[in-house]
Amino acid sequence: MPKLPEFQVVYGVDFSGAKLAGRNLWVARVEPRRRGRPVLASLHRLESLCGTAARAEVLAALVQLVRESDAALWGFDFPFGLPVELFPAGTPWADQFAFLAEWGEEAYACGVECIRRARRVGDKMHIRRTTDLDAKAPFDSYHYRIIYQTFYGMRDVVNPLRQMPGTAVLPFQYRKLPRARRVVVECCPGSVLRKLGLPHQNYKQPAGGPLTRKRRRTRRAILAALAGMVKIGDREGRVMMRNPGGDAMDAVIAAVGAARAVAAADHAAIAKHSRYPREGHLFA
Repeated sequence: MPKLPEFQVVYGVDFSGAKLAGRNLWVARVEPRRRGRPVLASLHRLESLCGTAARAEVLAALVQLVRESDAALWGFDFPFGLPVELFPAGTPWADQFAFLAEWGEEAYACGVECIRRARRVGDKMHIRRTTDLDAKAPFDSYHYRIIYQTFYGMRDVVNPLRQMPGTAVLPFQYRKLPRARRVVVECCPGSVLRKLGLPHQNYKQPAGGPLTRKRRRTRRAILAALAGMVKIGDREGRVMMRNPGGDAMDAVIAAVGAARAVAAADHAAIAKHSRYPREGHLFA
C-alpha cells in the first residue's frame, strides 16, 4: 500500500448543490504545527471568494482551489458514490459518472431513478451504502434531502478531480498516491460529531434569525471541543457561532474529522474491501 503524502494543510468543505451554492458552501483551512495544536488559518464562504453565488461558477472555482493546493488533504461533505445495488453486478465506480451525465440538470429526477432501481432489486426505496451504515450517516446518498449534493458534488467536483494528475480521490484511487500532491476524501460532520461524543443535533438553524437558546448552548459545546483540537481565532469563532445554517462550523468539523480519520484508517483493508472502492468510504 503506497504511503500517504505528508500533509501541510487540511481543508474542510461544507458543500451545497443549490442553485446559489456559494451562499452556503464554506471552506475551512487548517494548518498543522510542529508544536501545539493545528491552527484554523481561514474560514470563508465561497461566494465571498468568487464574487458570485451561482452554482456552476462556484463549483468550478472549488475545483480550481483543489488544483492549486499542494501537500493538501481535502474533506468534502457529500457522498462520492451511489450504492452498488443500483448498478449491474461488478460495475466500477467510474461508470457512475456516465449515469449522472445522462440527467442534464435534473438532479431530482436522477434521485427518482435511483429509487426505481432500488425497488427493482428489493423492497426498500432507499439503500444505504455500507459506509453510511458504518458511520451512521443521517441519509442515504440519493435521499431527496441530499441528492443535489450528491449529484452536483460527484458530477461537477469529483469527476474532474478524479481525472486530475496529482490528485488521489480515496478510496477509489490508492494507485495514484505515489504521485499525489493532494488527497480528496468524503467526510460527514454529523458522523464526526458522533464519533467524538459531541452533540450532533440542534446546532443548525437554516431558517435564520437569532439562534435559539438550545442552539447557542449546543454550538458553544461543539466550539469548545473543537478549540481543544484546533486553535480558533476570535473572528472565526464568531463566524461559527453566528452563521445560521451551521455551515461554517461544519466546514471546520469536516477538516478535523478528515484529518483524524485518514491518519487512523487501515487503508490496506479499505482498498481491498468488497464495496468501498465501488461506492465510497466515509472518513469520519
